[in-house]
Amino acid sequence: MTITDPIAAGCECCRPRRGFLRALAGLGAAATLASRPGPAMAQAVPERPRYSGLVIDCHGHYTTEPPAMLAWRKRQIDAINDPAQSPSPSSLKVGDDEVRASVADRQIKLQTERGISLALFSPRAGGMGHHIGNARTSLDWSIVSNDMIHRVATLMPRNFVGVCQLPQTPGVSPKNCTAELERCVTELGFVGCNVNPDPSGGFWTDPPLSDRFWYPLWEKMVELDVPGMIHVSASANRNFQATGAHYMNGDTTAFMQFVTSDLFKDFPTLRLIIPHGGGAVPYHWGRYRGLAQDLKRPPLSELMRNVFFDTCVYHQAGIDLLLKVVPTDNVLFASEMVGAVNGIDPETGHAYDDTKRYVEAAAISDADRAKLYAGNATRIYPRLAARLASAGVTP
Repeated sequence: MTITDPIAAGCECCRPRRGFLRALAGLGAAATLASRPGPAMAQAVPERPRYSGLVIDCHGHYTTEPPAMLAWRKRQIDAINDPAQSPSPSSLKVGDDEVRASVADRQIKLQTERGISLALFSPRAGGMGHHIGNARTSLDWSIVSNDMIHRVATLMPRNFVGVCQLPQTPGVSPKNCTAELERCVTELGFVGCNVNPDPSGGFWTDPPLSDRFWYPLWEKMVELDVPGMIHVSASANRNFQATGAHYMNGDTTAFMQFVTSDLFKDFPTLRLIIPHGGGAVPYHWGRYRGLAQDLKRPPLSELMRNVFFDTCVYHQAGIDLLLKVVPTDNVLFASEMVGAVNGIDPETGHAYDDTKRYVEAAAISDADRAKLYAGNATRIYPRLAARLASAGVTP
C-alpha cells in the first residue's frame, strides 16, 4: 500500500507538537550516544518501523450525497401531510459516475492522503431524521439511504464496506427495524448497523436501551452476528446543538444505561460501539467505576466485554487519555471524516479529524497500534473478513 501521509512517511516536522518534541528528544539522545567512544555506539536504538498494514476507519458517513438523493428526501418531507405525493424509493435515479464522483474528491482523497485503507460507511447520521414523519417515512428513507451505501460499496469495494441505517420511529417497537437490518446484512453484505438511542431527536421519549422494548432488535443483531454503533441523529431540541451536545449526550447516556442494567447478561454476545471516544466516559472513568460500585453493579471490566469506543476525538490529549484509561482491546480506529469537524487546527496546522496522526503519536506499543487500526475491527465485526477477502484486501 502506498503511503502518502507525512507521518507514515516519516516526516518529523509534520507530526503533532508532542510527537515532534518526542522526536527531537530522540535525536538529542542519539547525538549523545554518537559522541561516546567505542561500545556506546552500539547502544543506539533504531526508530521503530512505521505501521504499514491495514487501517480500517470504523466510523464513516456518507456526507457528500448526490444532489438527487437530497432532493428525493426534500420531496418526501414536503409530502408528509399528503402521503399520496411522497416519492417511492425506486424513483431515485443516480448514475454510477455520479456515485463515484460524490466520494472521489473528499473521502477517497483523504483516505489516500492520511493512509487509511477503507471505511465502514453508513448514511449521514444527522440525516437519519428518525423524528420526522412516521414509520413509513423512516422505512422508505432508510431503504433509499442503505441502497445508496450499497452502491458506493459495490462500486468501490476496496474503500468502503456498508453499515446500515435503521428505520426507527419514536414510540414504534424496534422490531419494526429487523426486516431492513436483515435485508442489509444478508442481501447487501453490510457488516453492522447504527442504532439511535433517542429517535425523538433530543427528547428521549423511548425507554432506555436496556428495556425489553429494544429486545427484538438485540435478538436480531445477535442472530445475524453484527454489532451496532450507538449513534443519535439530528437534534430537534434547541437546547442541544447536534454534534457538540446531542451526540455527546447520546454517547454518555447510553453508557450509563449499560452500567445500570443487566442487558449483557441477557445478550452476552451483543457488541455495541459508543462513538466519539465514548463521550464523557473516559474523562469521568472514576465516576462511573464509583457509581457502579455504589449501585452494587458489576465492575466496568465486565461491561467492557460488550462495549467498545472509537477514536473520534480531535486532539492529542484526548486520544492519550482515551488510550490510557480504556483497554486497547476496546478501542477501534475511527475519524468520522467527512463529518462533525472539518476545519484545520491552528495549533498544529492539520485537520482536527485526521485522527491517525494522534494514534501515531500516542505512547502505545506497536502491537496495540495494530489492534486499533485493524485487529479490533475484524474481531468486533465478524462479517468484515469475508467482505475484505472478496475485495482482495488482506489485513
